[in-house]
Amino acid sequence: MNSGNRRGIPRWQVNQQAKIKIGENPDFVACQIRDLNLKGIQVALEEKLGEDKFLKLSLILSSEFSLSDIEAWVAWHKVLEGINIYGLYFNKLKGSDKEQIYKFTYKYCSQEVKKQWWKGAERGGEIMQNENFDDRRIFARFPAKLQLRYLDLDTNIENEAETQDISAKGIGLVTNQRLHPRAPLEMWLKIPDRGEPLYARGEVVWSDTLGQDKYRVGVELEKADLMGMSRVLRVP
Repeated sequence: MNSGNRRGIPRWQVNQQAKIKIGENPDFVACQIRDLNLKGIQVALEEKLGEDKFLKLSLILSSEFSLSDIEAWVAWHKVLEGINIYGLYFNKLKGSDKEQIYKFTYKYCSQEVKKQWWKGAERGGEIMQNENFDDRRIFARFPAKLQLRYLDLDTNIENEAETQDISAKGIGLVTNQRLHPRAPLEMWLKIPDRGEPLYARGEVVWSDTLGQDKYRVGVELEKADLMGMSRVLRVP
């Protein structure tokens, strides 16, 4: 497998004012989010958090996005011009909070997200479908070639793939990484409609070898996404 596709999850430079609540403290305090991704956050604030310890946190990222009941490990600390800078590693993060992080970074760092996450995907997607596709068949699979990124939650490996077929409950994809049955995935589907990528969670149900470093994979989605499918079906 090409090791170049095994890059870690990008850390988005945010530099956004936010609010944080620490432990049992009932009050939120001001902070600055310096960078953020699905694995952790770099935050600047006046309060001291301690080092090498677990903390329970809640974050108000903006008026639209917030995270609750996070468990994080204080990985490192430094002081810069009298302000405490902490690197926090997420030990516990709900799926709904991961979606909030992605939507937040896509809104505030959209050009960087698009550039780093979708390198090599400038051609967009190709939907192979009948123009008279009936909405009543929305749970049926239909051929579709779309760029997709996924995170294997068992291995923490991020990679690229291309869909081969899709429905509201499942995705067939081709990737250069072997994915084992029951592996939990988080996925971002590139839909060429100028909207943000479609976020989905699913589980690998089967995997076949197509050739050297090439695998066909079937993924069952955690929940049916009719709104997301309607975006796919509207692609010309």
